Amino acid sequence: MLNLSFLHPLSLTAMLAPMLKLASLIFYDPMASTTSFSSESPPITTTGLSSPAATFSAPPLFIIFAKASFWLHTKAALLAQVNTQALSNVIDCSDRNNSKYYVVVVQYTARFNAETVKNFLYTLNNGKISKKKFNLRLAPEETSIKLTGYEHNAVTCIGMQTDIPVILDEAIVKLDPDFFWLGGGEVDLKLGIRTSEFINFVKPFIVSCSGT
Repeated sequence: MLNLSFLHPLSLTAMLAPMLKLASLIFYDPMASTTSFSSESPPITTTGLSSPAATFSAPPLFIIFAKASFWLHTKAALLAQVNTQALSNVIDCSDRNNSKYYVVVVQYTARFNAETVKNFLYTLNNGKISKKKFNLRLAPEETSIKLTGYEHNAVTCIGMQTDIPVILDEAIVKLDPDFFWLGGGEVDLKLGIRTSEFINFVKPFIVSCSGT
């Protein structure tokens, strides 16, 4: 396996960016790196990408990779969800506890369980809102693109157009090693990150919301 951990992640990204769309696969050992960023790390720009949100600040141990289709159990699917039964005054993401939209992150091989999220949101709001007012469904593609800035199969939680609250499946938190893959802003790119750093950076709700 090609080990690139001796390179600083920023340098690695700068080196790979121009060739990412041409690369078919880049191997990397995520647990070998001991390099970390400060909270004031400069933004990473993925040169040449067509995504409108291709520039963003990097959390610690954050790197973009090409086509990480291996390790399916550590690959995540990001689902933009809309609450179709939300109260009439809930029209945006201004209240993360009772948002019109959520991005749900589950393992690629798992099945999303919307009922458990409904129960979670009901409890989160102290039962003051009827359970009938929580009904998450996959958002239309045009809505997802408008909210996230990313096309289908390219959605990532980093650099979204809208500050959409994120729900992270508990099964991903339990992965060993502490690492998973998610969308990288382009269909052919995947982003690899330590789960603990993702949680620190994105501040998601952690919910057991999947099954096999």
